[in-house]
Amino acid sequence: MEEELVDILVTTYNTNEKYLRKQINSLLRQSYKNLKIYISDDNSQDKNVIKVLKEYEEKDNRIKLFLQQTNLGYNKNFEFLLKKSKANYIMFCDHDDIWHLDKVQKSLDKIKQENVDMVYCNCRQIDEDGLVIKESYFKYKNVPLVNGKSKLAISRCVGIGCSQIITKDVRNKMIPFKKWTIAHDWLAAFIANEGNGMCYIEEPLFDYRLHNTNVFGGRSLSQNINKWKEKNGGGYESYLKYREDAITRAYADGIKMCNKYVSNEEDRQFIQKAKEYYEEILKNKKVNWDIKKYFEILVGKNQGKKMVREIVLFHFPIIGYLKFLKIKMKGEKKKC
Repeated sequence: MEEELVDILVTTYNTNEKYLRKQINSLLRQSYKNLKIYISDDNSQDKNVIKVLKEYEEKDNRIKLFLQQTNLGYNKNFEFLLKKSKANYIMFCDHDDIWHLDKVQKSLDKIKQENVDMVYCNCRQIDEDGLVIKESYFKYKNVPLVNGKSKLAISRCVGIGCSQIITKDVRNKMIPFKKWTIAHDWLAAFIANEGNGMCYIEEPLFDYRLHNTNVFGGRSLSQNINKWKEKNGGGYESYLKYREDAITRAYADGIKMCNKYVSNEEDRQFIQKAKEYYEEILKNKKVNWDIKKYFEILVGKNQGKKMVREIVLFHFPIIGYLKFLKIKMKGEKKKC
């Protein structure tokens, strides 16, 4: 019997050649061979990137390269590739990670065995030199663990894109992207959740690279706050702006996106409840004692330490500011 075709969607932009070669080589070495690798370069200014990509396209007929004439941006570039995809199963791929040998095989086996619309896997976190920083991204980032269906697929991003495999049915419902589509991976999980649901693989199946030019993910809370303070200062007004930005981008904007795609009344009501919750906590600049709604909207399996951090951020900004103050900007000396 012929193997099922799997499409791998890769977006590139000014990628370090060393990282790019390692990633593409890891795709070509996959134990599962019936792959179509669609690569879309988002108008890289580094022409060496184009040279490398053309080299690989000539070397392996499974690779199809698209060169964008203008910069589409991260999400629209993935939308472009989703429109090109034809397979029944689709995987998203970053341009600078390293996939383990059986990532495709184990992901495909799982999504078929469980008859779900999405599977997401664990990964190791590596630094610029490929050294392992964290053995489990699930534990490090308190990634929500969902088997079946969960409201967390609405209120959170369940599984980073490079860890996902989705069905063609999810792909068909994703495109064309609508207004407020802020994250293709969050959208994929939400649509899968309204379909046959999802499940996860706890085994790390790829190495997720963290470096200074990451667009999303990976950095610790302290690293994110440090970068914010370097740009915006360390006063209380700066903290409140940081808090508003964090709640809006990482939570409220996701709710708006899901609202554009929602197809059942129960989810619609949950979205409205979450929307009102975020609006309310953003109005309060010091303390909000109504914590019950937090547990109704954002709590699930494997949230652990993240719950404590979020409750402080949402409900006790005056306490959150103390943590904000402790994180020193580069070059800032400790006060005696």
